[in-house]
Amino acid sequence: MQSAIRKQLLQIFSEANGEFLSGQTISEKLGCSRTAVWKHMESLREEGYELEAVRRLGYRIASKPDKVTANEIQLGLQTEFLGRTVYFEESVTSTQQIAARLAYEGAAEGTVVVAEEQTAGRGRLSRKWYSPKGTGIWMSIILRPTVPIHQAPQLTLLAAVSVAQAIEKCTNLSVGIKWPNDILINGKKVVGILTEMQADPDKINAVIIGIGINVNQKQEHFAEDIQHIATSLALEAEKTIVRAELMQQIFLQMEKLYKEYLDRGFSVIKLLWESYAVSIGKEITARTMTNAITGIAKGITADGVLILEDHEGIVHHIHSADIEVK
Repeated sequence: MQSAIRKQLLQIFSEANGEFLSGQTISEKLGCSRTAVWKHMESLREEGYELEAVRRLGYRIASKPDKVTANEIQLGLQTEFLGRTVYFEESVTSTQQIAARLAYEGAAEGTVVVAEEQTAGRGRLSRKWYSPKGTGIWMSIILRPTVPIHQAPQLTLLAAVSVAQAIEKCTNLSVGIKWPNDILINGKKVVGILTEMQADPDKINAVIIGIGINVNQKQEHFAEDIQHIATSLALEAEKTIVRAELMQQIFLQMEKLYKEYLDRGFSVIKLLWESYAVSIGKEITARTMTNAITGIAKGITADGVLILEDHEGIVHHIHSADIEVK
């Protein structure tokens, strides 16, 4: 089926809100014969859609395949710009690499790169991020904020809050954030976020936010050495999560917060981030590239920098580190 017709057909079903549509109605909306409608329906079935056909009533979609292609993401999407342009690949080395190239080439703000699998996914501090096929959300988002360069790290915290909010809305799970952007459920990591910037000396050209979410992995999908620290939404919620719906919710929450951030600054994001924080008021160890500092996490600055008071009363501002909560 031609992708344009397929997208139009799915849009028709989306607007029907689960009601049956007659073959005649569909043929009129698509501008094709009833026979062609039947063929399009069979193509949808082959792609994994479960269709219900009832005599005199017509057709409706009973269930959708769990895919993260552009059509599935954009069908029912409620945003103005975030996720309106989607580049989908079955397998990539890293969505960050593709998004970086697209950003250099002038891709519009809100452009998303998503893949079913990453063969060389990256986390913070150049760590590898395990991205098995068909189980998670592996994506990168291009933003072009009109803020000073030194404020770019704030977008990492904004992204973490957006994802936390979306997970809560889609799963009813309670989540926490470990500074700056690891999202935890019951103490285990479920989301990693990596933010990279393209800039001139005086302005930001693009901020690329990479988001990796363990969505439908089972316990055996995780290597033995990380099973005690990693989990998935499906394991915690005890049900399969529709990934495209979660992505739509992430885009919606992020767009709302991003607009508010550009209008009103970081203060609202700071309060929301602190409400999710698992480390504030607790003893932590911050391991930087040069040393390790243990003390009490006091909060974050107006720029999103971690405030850590050591046992001698010295206050440290931590810009980048691995955090271990005691």
